[in-house]
Amino acid sequence: MKKVILSLATLAIPVLLTKLSAQVKQAENPIIFADIPDMAMLRVGNTYYMSSTTMHMSPGVPIMKSKDLVNWKLVNYAYDTLANVDELNLDNGKSTYGRGSWASSIRYHNGTYYVSTFAQTTGKTYVYTTKDIEKGPWKVSSFKPAYHDHSLFFDDDGRVYMIYGAGKLRLTELDADASGIKPGTTEQVIIENASAPAGTNINLPAEGSQLFKVNGKYYLFNITWPGSSMRTVVVHRANKITGPYEGRVALQDLGVAQGGLIDSPDGNWYAYLFRDFGSVGRIPYLVPLKWVDGWPVPGVDGKVPQTLNLPASTGLMPGIVASDEFNRRKGEPALPLVWQWNHNPNNKLWSVTERKGHLRLRTGRVDTSFLLAKNTLTQRTIGPECTGSTSIDVSNMKDGDFAGLALLQRRYGLIGVKYNNGVRSIVMVSAESERPVEMQSIPLPRDKVYFKTECNFRDRKDIANFFYSLDGKSWTSIGSQLKMAYTLPHFMGYRFGLFNYATKNAGGFADFDFFHIQDQITQKN
Repeated sequence: MKKVILSLATLAIPVLLTKLSAQVKQAENPIIFADIPDMAMLRVGNTYYMSSTTMHMSPGVPIMKSKDLVNWKLVNYAYDTLANVDELNLDNGKSTYGRGSWASSIRYHNGTYYVSTFAQTTGKTYVYTTKDIEKGPWKVSSFKPAYHDHSLFFDDDGRVYMIYGAGKLRLTELDADASGIKPGTTEQVIIENASAPAGTNINLPAEGSQLFKVNGKYYLFNITWPGSSMRTVVVHRANKITGPYEGRVALQDLGVAQGGLIDSPDGNWYAYLFRDFGSVGRIPYLVPLKWVDGWPVPGVDGKVPQTLNLPASTGLMPGIVASDEFNRRKGEPALPLVWQWNHNPNNKLWSVTERKGHLRLRTGRVDTSFLLAKNTLTQRTIGPECTGSTSIDVSNMKDGDFAGLALLQRRYGLIGVKYNNGVRSIVMVSAESERPVEMQSIPLPRDKVYFKTECNFRDRKDIANFFYSLDGKSWTSIGSQLKMAYTLPHFMGYRFGLFNYATKNAGGFADFDFFHIQDQITQKN
């Protein structure tokens, strides 16, 4: 009898192990379901750092940290504000939506971290340096021109370069500290037509350069877009940085493209890339990579895998987005790193200390529209679905003020309180047509109100609904459903925003009690 029991137990072990194995969670693509485009990545020891595009947000060039390539946390920004110009300040009717600072490059060389970017708004290239990437401080150097989608590169012989351009790729040499163009240097074309491996009918000339050196060879990653296909990864290689370069299509699947190489301490290689995914934005993917005949070959049988042999994600909260009660302990920063301002803020007009446990947004001028209003405080939306909510005390608003919760993009949606002619009303505004339309207005009989907006990016549904509550428990739908759209003038995924602006008289203020974000939709409407 004991032998029978033992035999049955032995037979059961493989079944049990199979079940346990099935329960072990793995990482999945996308590794971050949020707008983090144009990533650049490096590894120092067993720690990974990643930078990304900022455009019209401040502070800029976010720095993220990971120990496993899957779970990332914001740890710093390269700058507080890019420059003091009307376009970045939202002054005199000017803005820099979709411009500002673009694709960054991140490097570690001789104990110093380098993060570079470029800005169409100023026409300059910027190089930020620090000894401590997580705490700073940062030193900035800037010079003209703005080198488009450049890759900063430190060669083994101590020379420093940038490769940049679109279609026709160029090389220029920098000073040893990367602070400017090396005197007497002459830029040279290293690849006449980097799109050529993908064919002749090209929508997007090869850009997004990222250069790497592996086993003595130079490897240059670019994105291009053949007219009859999808966004595509092209790789060129050469024995010298000046070329000649030979190229090939490295990956063409799901439109996952633009990025570069990263290796793990245990010798595994990956390509980090992103995918355009509708109104949530451009979302990062990680693709296993093998070396075949001296070429990096990303993908599994040419495809982007859904699962990865890496630790599972623990979620994007609080590393990439986070709720905020606006309570600050002594020594804490006024705003956690998850927050960014729409354009440069006026720091005299906001506070988290004037009223404990609240964010106060004060108006300082009269504005004509939400998109030109200062001091809209934003966080990313996340997929596949998410909810953002807040509570506002509107008792100190002035006539003509409008304060509330936004979904920021060119085709924005707003839910908030308008104060006109002595009457406060809850309103929902839709700019789905790219012109703001007040879809519904309801009288507000009290000083405090709750707002919530829910976003569904699942299968690119790209829809948002808006709700209000007088007690924070019972929610009522208001206005119309917003069909969200990723527009090139803004070039950014939708963001939650807390806003308050004046249309008649400056000096009023609104107090936001909290901002809560969830990775699910609670109101099935």
